[in-house]
Amino acid sequence: MTWNAPEVERTPTPLVADERPMLQAWLDRHRETLLWKCAGLDAEQLRSRPLAPSGLSLLGLVRHMSEVERGWFRIAAAGAPLDYLYCSNGNPDGDFDDIADADPEDAFAVYHREVRAADAAVAALPLDHTFSRPLRTTDFSLRWVYVHMIEEYARHNGHADLLRERIDGRTGD
Repeated sequence: MTWNAPEVERTPTPLVADERPMLQAWLDRHRETLLWKCAGLDAEQLRSRPLAPSGLSLLGLVRHMSEVERGWFRIAAAGAPLDYLYCSNGNPDGDFDDIADADPEDAFAVYHREVRAADAAVAALPLDHTFSRPLRTTDFSLRWVYVHMIEEYARHNGHADLLRERIDGRTGD
């Protein structure tokens, strides 16, 4: 049986809310949008790179965002001593590049696990929580991470729009 990316229902964002719930709602909306752009596609379609000369694929974007969720929320903000999932010093773009034999069903399960773990890792931290990163000379706040992640998803969801349109013509939102 062929696996297809599951359908996704996107949650509306609140128009009025306190800062943390507003940031979380927009982050969740962008997370859902990436998966929504993949919905119904099979492994071959998810691995396809239809925007030559770019090597981007929807599967690569899902793997990349798993890596970014882990990196910013769990490793950086929460200080968890974790390795990266797909990337290494010798292969810094493994999330995007190593997809020829990657299992999309597994990648989606990893993505969902990383999102849940990211949310749990920072749930008790205030937005003003600060941390430093190796090789950086400034501190970051958790608030910055939320805004950055919303920006990161927004940029990559734009890529996902173009990829999906080239794969099967589907457009929207």
